[in-house]
Amino acid sequence: MPRVIVCLLDSVGIGGAPDAAQYGDEGANTVGHIAEWAAQGKADRDGLRAGPLNVPNLDALGLGAAIKLSTGTLPPGLSDLPKGGRFGVGREVSRGKDTPSGHWEIAGVPVPFEWGYFPQTVPSFPEELVAELVHRAGLPGILGNKHASGTDIIAELGEEHIRTGKPICYTSVDSVFQIAAHETHFGLQRLYDLCEIAFQLTKPLNIGRVIARPFVGEDAASFKRTGNRRDFAISPPEPTILDRNEAAGNQVYAIGKISDIYAGSGVTHKIKGTGIPQLFDKTLDAMEMAADRAFIMTNFVDFDSEYGHRRDVPGYAAALELFDRRLPEIINKMRHDDLLILTADHGNDPTWPGTDHTREQIPILVFSPALGPGEIGIRKTFADIGESIAAWLGLAPGRHGRSFL
Repeated sequence: MPRVIVCLLDSVGIGGAPDAAQYGDEGANTVGHIAEWAAQGKADRDGLRAGPLNVPNLDALGLGAAIKLSTGTLPPGLSDLPKGGRFGVGREVSRGKDTPSGHWEIAGVPVPFEWGYFPQTVPSFPEELVAELVHRAGLPGILGNKHASGTDIIAELGEEHIRTGKPICYTSVDSVFQIAAHETHFGLQRLYDLCEIAFQLTKPLNIGRVIARPFVGEDAASFKRTGNRRDFAISPPEPTILDRNEAAGNQVYAIGKISDIYAGSGVTHKIKGTGIPQLFDKTLDAMEMAADRAFIMTNFVDFDSEYGHRRDVPGYAAALELFDRRLPEIINKMRHDDLLILTADHGNDPTWPGTDHTREQIPILVFSPALGPGEIGIRKTFADIGESIAAWLGLAPGRHGRSFL
């Protein structure tokens, strides 16, 4: 009986969407620009990698061909002649370039409304919001209150946070309210409780997520975010493919931050993990446990959080190569009628100005031992992925999107 495995390579975009200019992202191309940088033969600062981008397994499934279909240009070192599976390009209809928008639409539910955003001013948050948060949580105040990179603002304000007990609150161009706090000096559970309060306060503003960003260390030189991140997210407005499969009595494995993104809805097995190697291991474990008609979805967040937002081109290249080296482990564990989909939720071009996501099209790489090769074209909505999953698992069609299988 069939099963579906989705590996979502967070932020691995393949060229600007038709409306990218509206977001200041015309010309962005996450994988294409990484490949161009790598083709120059540069080594990273730690000497961990050098030379052209080496992702033969992704390329064999159609990564290069998908980029060429998306942009009209084949990146250096990649091929437009895939060896197996089906390839295509996803185009988002939801507005914005947020994590929930991309994930929900992939799961068959485009976002039908405008997210709320905080202005790029200092302070960024409404005075009454901050006052109520401080009052309800019994805080001495907050730090930050601006748009910022998560790692930068911890280095900037972490020591003051430890000294004063004030949490670090910040945002970005995404619909998000983020709170960073020290795991021991502030307390991890206290941070989660604070984020729950913030989530209730920001919900009327249509803010998509409140994110707990715990960290450890004793000074700016040693501060490091931990794997205990937690997202408090608005629930999707209608049942996703996760809900639909769970309602049919089937298993849904949510690995990494997947459960948080869907507010836990439709999840039967929530599995946490951090880092590409561990997330790979958890995915393989889920494949070992999963019953017939199970749906497994893993978010590989490091591409986005560790390398895209930090504009770390060599780090991003090395992460793609690490994922590629381990990809055969999933393929070799697949049953004859398993379906594997490799895709993304948005872009985060590490060569682009700023530190935020980029509005890009996404790769759709599809493989099954039971499926012949071919091109699925440029899809009009990410929801085609969700409907293809539904078709493979024998579920009734949803209202959005069309299966490409």
